[in-house]
Order: sequence, then C-alpha cells, then structure tokens
Amino acid sequence: MIVLGIETSCDETAAAVVDDQRRVLANVVLSQLDDHRPYGGVVPEIAARAHLVHLDGIVSEALRQADLSLDGVDAVAATAGPGLIGGVMIGATMGKAMALGAGLPFVAVNHLEGHALTARLTDDVAFPYLLLLVSGGHCQLLSVRSVGHYERLGGTVDDAVGEAFDKTAKLLGLGYPGGPAVEAAARMAVDPGRFSLPRPMAGREGCDFSFAGLKTAVRQAADKLPAGPDGALDPADRDDLAAAFQQAVADVIVDRTRNAIRLFHAQNGAGGTLVVAGGVAANATLRGALQSLSADEAIAFAAPPIGLCTDNAAMIAWAGLERLRLGLTDGLDFKPRPRWPLSELSTATLSAAVSDRGAE
Repeated sequence: MIVLGIETSCDETAAAVVDDQRRVLANVVLSQLDDHRPYGGVVPEIAARAHLVHLDGIVSEALRQADLSLDGVDAVAATAGPGLIGGVMIGATMGKAMALGAGLPFVAVNHLEGHALTARLTDDVAFPYLLLLVSGGHCQLLSVRSVGHYERLGGTVDDAVGEAFDKTAKLLGLGYPGGPAVEAAARMAVDPGRFSLPRPMAGREGCDFSFAGLKTAVRQAADKLPAGPDGALDPADRDDLAAAFQQAVADVIVDRTRNAIRLFHAQNGAGGTLVVAGGVAANATLRGALQSLSADEAIAFAAPPIGLCTDNAAMIAWAGLERLRLGLTDGLDFKPRPRWPLSELSTATLSAAVSDRGAE
C-alpha cells in the first residue's frame, strides 16, 4: 500500500510518498523562510501564494523520487486543517483533484494527527502511548489510544511554546525563525545561570502549561540591560538571557510532562512510551531533558528525526495510510478547517466506527 501525502498548513510546501512497510520513498519540502524572514513571522497571504506557485512542482518531484506515477499510488492524503486556511485550501484542493482524476481514495488528514502518528512511522511505537506535541501553534499532552482516538491530558492556557521562542527571539534581536536562533544563542552563553526566570505552573497539579509570564519576565530582564546605540543588547547579555529562557522552558515542560506520565501510568499500567513531536522537539536541550525524565519515570522515549519533527508531508502520507488501512476515507466535499481539535477528530472516528458496525 502506497500513499501520496501533501502538506501546506503553514510555510512549508511539501509532498511525500510512504508505503506500509514504513519506508519513506520520497519526502520533498520547500521552506519559505526567506520569504517571511523580513517580516519576523509567517505572513498568511505570502504563504498561500507560494504554495500555489510551487505545489505542483513539489508533488511531481516527490513522485519522480519515488519512481512512481500516480497510477502506482493507492490513495492521496492532504492536510485539511488545522492551519492557515489559505494554504490548507490549496493543498486539500490539489489532493482532491488528483484523487478525482486518478480514481483514488482521498484522505483528509488532521495536521496534529500527522505529528501524533509520526513515531509509528519512524519507531513503530505501539498503542497506547503518551504524546507531547510542541510546535509554533500547539503545546499539549495527549494519550494516544489508537488512530483517531486521543485523550487530551493538558495544554497551554496562553502561548504555545514555539510562539514563546519566536517572540523571545524577536525581543532579543535574534531573528526568525526563533527556535533555532534561541538555541544557537544559548549554546554561546558564558553564564547560563545568571538570570533568574520563573517556571510558570511548575509544581502544580495537572498537565497544563503557561508561557506568557515567562515571556514577560524575559522582556523585563532585557529592559534592565544596557543596549547599544542601535538598541541591540550586548551579545554576552543576550546569549545568557537566551540560555536562561531555554532552560526555564525545559524545566516547565519536564514538570508538566512528569505529571502526565504518572497519570498515563495510572490509566494504563507501567511502561509505555513517551513520544515528543512537533517543531520544538528538534531542540536538543529539551530532548535531553525529556530523555532523562523518561529514564527516571521508567517509560520508553521516542522522538522522530529532526527532519520529521518540523512540518513535512511524510507524516501526512503516513497518517493517511494508517486511516486508509482502517477504511477511513473522505468525500471530495470535505471542507478544510482552520481549527480542528484532535478531540473532534476522535468523536468523528468513533462515530464512523459505530456506523460501520451498524451497517454490518
């Protein structure tokens, strides 16, 4: 079984081909970083126009790398939400058109489910497992029961962690994208323990996150530092503050995830796997902290390769394949969605399963 996947939910135009032996036959990603860097963030209109210009060529290249024509594909999967709706509509429409033209099933993939299932592609992780999903737009802890069945254990009450990285990078004059820029600056820190920053929510019950107060504390600390004539911080001050922020984020995530692991074990028994996915999962400090936590809490640890943590179409193709194997396909009238919580996906999947049993 082979699935073509398309991803256009934000600022990567991507297409991939994956088979049911967990092989990535092609994975083509065109980044738009240079287009958005002058603005310090993603501009939805620019992103949508870039998808429109490049998507056809990216899909063709993915099929070429896989040495396949569309006749050799069993289904087309495309991100149908959540995300920037202009881009989502372009990718979903392309996927529908290809499926219609080739007489193939179409699978509308929830972008978050793509992240949630990636570890099953890369590490063959068994259900159930605990997922920490950390990206520019999302920060949540989920118990992944099966394809389409997700229990939300906690999430951010304000900013997503990736958003906090981006805003901190902009505040410190580190540029865009913020996550890699903050991580690079933190590696250059001479005194990473110099600044005392808060750990919001740490020590509390539950699994929710908060990063708005931490971002404010960084700004207050930066305002007290001397700046040059151009308003820029001294590089040593900037790097030390970046390291303090990154460590505070890691400490908060470890604290909240520890609570989630213990809740997961209470529900499912000992063992299992902690999976971390999403763009922020590429951060080496965070990965190291979560690996240590996993060892302490006697749970296995899995994180996809960095190239499959950030947005890509291999995860969309794989999620489409997982759904296709269960007979979960979508009509060409499926409407792309800018917001699409995984809890709603779980309800829809359960309803489909009940309907199928009734038909039998």
